[in-house]
Amino acid sequence: MAMPLVDVVKNGPVTTVVIDRVDVRNAVDRPTAEALAEAFRAFDGDAEARVGVLAGAHGTFCAGADLKGFAAGRANRVLPEGDGPMGPSRMLLSKPVIAAISGHAVAGGLELALWCDLRVADEDAVLGVFCRRWGVPLIDGGTIRLPRVVGHGRAMDLILTGRAVDAQEALAMGLVNRVVPRGTARE
Repeated sequence: MAMPLVDVVKNGPVTTVVIDRVDVRNAVDRPTAEALAEAFRAFDGDAEARVGVLAGAHGTFCAGADLKGFAAGRANRVLPEGDGPMGPSRMLLSKPVIAAISGHAVAGGLELALWCDLRVADEDAVLGVFCRRWGVPLIDGGTIRLPRVVGHGRAMDLILTGRAVDAQEALAMGLVNRVVPRGTARE
């Protein structure tokens, strides 16, 4: 039996959606993007749910899009009802979603974090536009959201250099809203 790509955990009014692809550092392929989009559609339609949390399993938020799938001709799709290449990142939800960032949130993973309304990062988290290192642009709202969150100058720095940003620098520039002890971002 195949393991689910996305786990959904409901705890009262809180719905936590967890990317679970440990072998690829929670990189998002087409089936994972579809599962994420479906999970957030269900969350938005759930009258009992009040807030969502997006997290990654096994100490990594998300390493971005699964580039092996793209190279094999299995690119993530875009749908008019809000599905973007990373899944829910083009959806407009009626409820807030918090990114609980552990480990790396890079490339498309950073775009997923930027889609969220708030970002809480473990003290050892690393964020960045690493896709630039391979000549891949931000394709899922990142070029709009990143400057809105951190300002034009800082966004250009991250986009053009592809450099890593630790949790404290991310907090100082407004990329994350809060830094918490290691392993507690989901609490």
